[in-house]
Amino acid sequence: MDERTAGWGSGLLGVIIFSGSLPATRVAVADFAPMFLTSARAGLAALLGAIFLFVLRQPLPERKDILPLAIVAIGVVVGFPLLTALALQHITAAHSIVFIGLLPLATAIFGVVRGGERPHAPFWLFSIIGAAAVAGF
Repeated sequence: MDERTAGWGSGLLGVIIFSGSLPATRVAVADFAPMFLTSARAGLAALLGAIFLFVLRQPLPERKDILPLAIVAIGVVVGFPLLTALALQHITAAHSIVFIGLLPLATAIFGVVRGGERPHAPFWLFSIIGAAAVAGF
């Protein structure tokens, strides 16, 4: 399998796995507190991450990278899962998927505004088509 095919396969696998996270969280918040779910997810991710980093003998991050990594970790490990779990106590997983489906377009817009990135026209075309498809359903 070449690198490009492996990338598409990994991306597809990630989308399939992620597509189950909101319905699973919705089911879980029926019996568990959002703070517990967030802590359990973070602990499991930390354990698996540490194992992979150790087994693959990855170097420690440089000192200058610690603060940016910590900021991202707060959002990705705590913010998104906790806020999602809190929201899913009050709305359905199907409703929440609409908001999550619009995140890539919002991310692209912020990338342009904040980061000065300039994606090509096909990127915007497919982003808008994807957002319209999500909002249409």
